[in-house]
This record gives sequence, structure tokens and C-alpha cells, in this order.
Amino acid sequence: MAPRSPLAGTLSFSDALGGHAPLAGLLQRVRESRERYDAIAPLLAGGLRGAVRPGPLDEEGWTLLANHGAAAAKLRQLLPRLDARLRGAGWAPVAIKVRVLPPEPGIRR
Repeated sequence: MAPRSPLAGTLSFSDALGGHAPLAGLLQRVRESRERYDAIAPLLAGGLRGAVRPGPLDEEGWTLLANHGAAAAKLRQLLPRLDARLRGAGWAPVAIKVRVLPPEPGIRR
């Protein structure tokens, strides 16, 4: 008899989330946020792309998270182009918000 794997019978994280309706909805919103980001990423210059990440997607809109104020300011300038790209890719229109992430402890910007 082959030894039993300690992980036998366990669910993957995504399978576990998918089996619970509220968590499945959260997982779907996280996926959609990432997919939206992937659609707009080509519009973000190299340095800007590294300073921005997808944030929450909810009934109020979609949030882009910027590492610093300069990245947030540039994103705000690009919002009409980002919105047009998303619409062109078939995404339903939602408000796009930009938030600056707080600095990580011990890291100076």
C-alpha cells in the first residue's frame, strides 16, 4: 500500500473559496479586478506600471492603488484613456478611483 499524502483530501484555496457563496463572489471580483488591470496595463509606462496595482472592485467602482502621489496624479490624468480601453475591451463601465497606498513601515519614499 502506498503511503498516503498528508495533503490527500484537502481542497485548494480557490476550490475552498468557490464552495462558499460570499467568498466565491469575492474571488470573482478579485479576478475581474486583475483582468481589468491586465487590459489597461499596456497604457501604463514601465515606471508607472511598477507603481500601480489593481485594487478592490465593488458596487461603487474599481480602485487602482498607487505607491506614491506622483503615480496617482499620472493615473488620474490617464483615466479617460483607461476608461476608453476598458469599454473597448467590452467591460461594463464603472467609476475608476485612484488611491495612494500608505508607506510601508520602515520604508521612506
